[in-house]
Order: sequence, then structure tokens, then C-alpha cells
Amino acid sequence: MRGRSDGGQNRHLVTSLCVMVVFFGLLFLCYGSFFGPGKQHTGTTLESVGKLRSFGWSSDNDGGNSESIFGQEGGDDNFMLKTFPVCDNRHSELIPCLDRNLIYQTRMKLDLNLMEHYERHCPQPERRYNCLIPPPPSYKIPIKWPKSRDEVWKVNIPHTHLAHEKSDQNWMVDAGEKIKFPGGGTHFHYGADKYIASIANMLNFPNNNLNNEGRLRTVLDVGCGVASFGGYLLSSNIMAMSFAPNDVHQNQIQFALERGIPAYLGVLGTKRLPYPSRSFEFAHCSRCRIDWLQRDGILLLELDRLLRPGGYFAYSSPEAYAQDEEDLRIWREMSALVERMCWKIAAKQNQTVIWVKPLTNDCYMNREPGTRPPLCRTDDDPDAVWGVRMEACITPYSKQMHRARGSGLAPWPARLTTTPPRLADFDYTSEMFAKDMEIWRQRVDKYWSLLSLKIKPNTVRNLMDMKANMGSFAAALKDKDVWVMNVVPEDGPNTLKIIYDRGLIGTVHDWCQAFSTYPRTYDLLHAWTVFSELEKKGCSAEDLLIEMDRILRPTGFVIVRDKQPVVKFIIKYLTALHWESVAVADAEANSDSEDAEMVLVIQKKMWSADESLKDSA
Repeated sequence: MRGRSDGGQNRHLVTSLCVMVVFFGLLFLCYGSFFGPGKQHTGTTLESVGKLRSFGWSSDNDGGNSESIFGQEGGDDNFMLKTFPVCDNRHSELIPCLDRNLIYQTRMKLDLNLMEHYERHCPQPERRYNCLIPPPPSYKIPIKWPKSRDEVWKVNIPHTHLAHEKSDQNWMVDAGEKIKFPGGGTHFHYGADKYIASIANMLNFPNNNLNNEGRLRTVLDVGCGVASFGGYLLSSNIMAMSFAPNDVHQNQIQFALERGIPAYLGVLGTKRLPYPSRSFEFAHCSRCRIDWLQRDGILLLELDRLLRPGGYFAYSSPEAYAQDEEDLRIWREMSALVERMCWKIAAKQNQTVIWVKPLTNDCYMNREPGTRPPLCRTDDDPDAVWGVRMEACITPYSKQMHRARGSGLAPWPARLTTTPPRLADFDYTSEMFAKDMEIWRQRVDKYWSLLSLKIKPNTVRNLMDMKANMGSFAAALKDKDVWVMNVVPEDGPNTLKIIYDRGLIGTVHDWCQAFSTYPRTYDLLHAWTVFSELEKKGCSAEDLLIEMDRILRPTGFVIVRDKQPVVKFIIKYLTALHWESVAVADAEANSDSEDAEMVLVIQKKMWSADESLKDSA
């Protein structure tokens, strides 16, 4: 009671309060706040875990802190974070920067006609889900390639909407415990293989093979559906970047990646696609429902930027053949637009038209003054893509391409190892290029030696090189039945055009943000000095670990090649991530300094939300 002079009881109360404050303070420092300010969704969050462990995606570089975060925990080598929170099962397919719930909750003012709601919008720190995303109940190890091209486990992607909506088009079939893919599409009900052969025949390519004796290697499939077109191109040694938004055909890209087919979540909206200029020999749109005439043809001009000299655009749509008044109007206006863009009809048959781009700048220079669309400004960088808005202008070829009357690329597979013409843009020499290939050949051989007890020839299919440089990691895997998403940092040398010139594919990205893919879509992630570079930008290493876990399949692998303090730092989080170390090795012989690189090979365990809760209890 007030005024009572019971010193012993007061001291006991104060002691108890102090213990409680210390306990909750430590709990907060270890696990952060589970509830962010103004939070409207129910996912678990970790927004603040002290200065050394900020779980919010951040790119604010604190210039006042010169000490490396790697090793700060580490005065105590016995430190080991035991658990991360587990996201609600409802978030098992969360894509943080493509989360429509975020758009609704924050009431973003977006132009739906311009598809801005399908573009990337990353959450602010107080709205980020910083928790491990569990697999769906009864999740199974994905079916192995090449069988996976034709069937996947339904429990892994329990969505049958497309199977019913597109039942007459043979997109996919609900077949009990599996979902099967007959190879059909909106425009090619009877199979992508026959459709692809018909396109090759229209272009008079030898043997009705679209690869045209290796001269056609990289393809952009716009509005790809479940990517059967790209999947059936692989047998012809053609690599397609299949992309579509997370729209009413939900999970189409998730199905594509589950099948082992290269794919990416993206949209032709207001910003450039994340690929450099002159990346593709062929673009394809089959009933992709895009208004190519909008905004002075800006979307068609984006394809123009991406196509190489002499590149093709195959367009299968009612406007190419229908005779009703509206379709005829669209066809007339589209034909006039592409003519002003210097495209010509290479072939037109039934429901498909194929346009071809010029080989040089001559046509652009000979247009009447004031012709629209105009040429892009001379100071416009056609390879700058991260967050760059599209413009309704024509990107002329470089002087080198104009003189060469084309891209100057060797046919595939020689293209992979031949010095790319655009290598000179970076002041790299042929000798440097050859040395880079040999270094990564040796490194990949060592990686596979470290993985030898864990993998068989078909264990991995979807790979990602998180800092790809010139693509030599992917090139070293040419004899394995895998494909690699080569990621180039948005703030470094834009070597992605070298990667495309080698006949490989990839994208630009900032690892301070979440990647545009579904959870559980990659079998192996390769991170060469990614964490060291992340530290320079002031971003959170823990956030990146959680993001890597999100996109990695259960039983998948991570190969970290980085400085010794980085490797030690990551090891402390393995238990909390449900990862286990497969091997740790010096990257090079006789490398004892802290700046020397080490290799850490990790495997993600198969786990469930229920098991994780038991482990943390």
C-alpha cells in the first residue's frame, strides 16, 4: 500500500522488475519486434534487432561506421542464432516486391492502365516480412528434369485455376496428384513443338529448326503463360527468357520454374525490362493481350531496344488475320508504326506475322524529318535499365554494330567461348576473357568435387549466379543439364550485355531488395563476394540470408565464395535457417589472410512450419 515502509518487499519488487526488463530487452535484441507500427497484415516481422542486426531491407549507408559487421558478433565464436520466426502459411508464396496486398494496404496511387500495379513496389521497413517462408503442407521434392517439363507435383503449387480456364487450349491438365503440361498454348493448342517448326518454316530456316544453324540463340517470350514455348525451344539449343506478370493468370511463372524452364516475373509497363539493349535475336507474343499502339508505341519500342540487328518479332494475334472493323484498324495502325520503325514483314501466314529489324542505321537516317517515333537522345544509355522509365523513341545501333551490319556474334555453341564484340566497351581484352573462363572452369570443378557426395547428374536444374560478372560460372556448366539465371548488380559494370552476347541469359538486380521470383524456385545459388559488396552499400546481411532461403528449394544448395569473416558470420546462422554445412574449404591454396576467399557449401534442409515451432519451443 502507498506509504508502507516495507523495504524488503520494495527491494524484491524492484529486483523482479529489473529482471523482467533485462529479459525482455534481451528477447527484443535477439528476435526483434514481432509487430511493426501500423501493421495491418498478420505475417511475422522482425524490424529491429539493434545496430548490428538490422533485418529491414535498407540501402542507407552509414558513413560513420567503418567497422565491418562481419566479425562484430564474432568476438564470441560460440554464438549461434537458434531460430528465425516462421511466416504464416498464408504467405507461402510471398513475393515481397510484387505483393498486391501491400498495394491495397498502403493505397498506392498507381495507373492500372499502364500496368504499374504489376511493377516492383518494395515494402518499407515497417511492413517487411522478415521470417522464413515455410513450404506448403505435404511439399515434395520437385520432379527432375527433363520429366518435369511435362509434369509437376500438385501439392507444390496447389492451383488448378488455369487447368480449368484453359482446358480447351492444353495449357495444363489436373491429373490427380500431378499437374501435367501437354505443351499447348492459347495460339498453339496442338503443341508448341509444331508451332515452333511452323515459324522456322515461315522463315525458311534449314530443317525447320528455329535455331537457324546456331545463329538464333536468345529469345524473349512476352506474356509466356506457363512457358511451354520456351520449354520446347530448349531441345533446339535456344534459350528463352519467358516473362509474364503476376496477373489474373496467377502462378504461371511459378509453374514455369517448377517445370525447370527459365522464367522471370516482369511486365511491359512504365519501366524498361531489366535486360540490356541488343540481347535477343527473336521476340515472341502469342495472344499476349498487349496494346502495342498505346503511348505512341512505347511498348513495341521497348522490344525494338532489346532486339539485335536483323532480329525478329513473331506476333500471333487476331489483328494479323481477322477481318472485323476493329481488328483491321489495329492492323493498319500497327503496320504503319512498324514501317516508321524500319521493320519489314519477313513472313505472314495464317494467324502469324513475323517482322524483321534492319541490319544498320541507314533506314533511320533516311526517314523524313519529324518522323515519329524519333530517335533516342544521343546521351540516352540504352543499357541502363534498373528503375529507368521507357521512352517512345528508337534506339539506333552503335557504330560498331552499324559497321558490322549486325551483332557480329558467332553461332552457338562457339558463341559461348568466342570473345564478344561488346567486350571492348569495358576495356577488357581477349586474354582477360580467356583467363576468366579458365579460372571459373577450375572453380566450378572444385565446387562439384565438394558437392560430389550430395548430387547426381539431375539433382539440380535451376541455378542462379548472384554476381555473374562475365557469365563464366554459367559457361563452365555448359555440359550439365542446367540453366543459370545470371544476375548482375545494378550499381556495377553492366556486363549483362556480355552475358547475352555469349548466348546466356540473366537480369539486373539490387540485392538490397527481394528478387522477382516465387519462393522455392532455385536449386542452387552461387554467391561470389555478394555479402562483401552488400556491406559496402550498408544493407543487411541477415536480410539477404532470409531472401536466399525464400527463393531456394528445400534440399537445394548455396555456394558462398567470400572472405573468411563473411563465411564465419554465415555459419552462425545455419541452424536458424534450417541449413547445414556440406563443406568449408580455402578458395585458393596457401591463403591464410582474412582477405583471402573461402568456399562454404550449404544444403537447405527439408522442414515444415510445425517442426520449426517444435525446435524453437
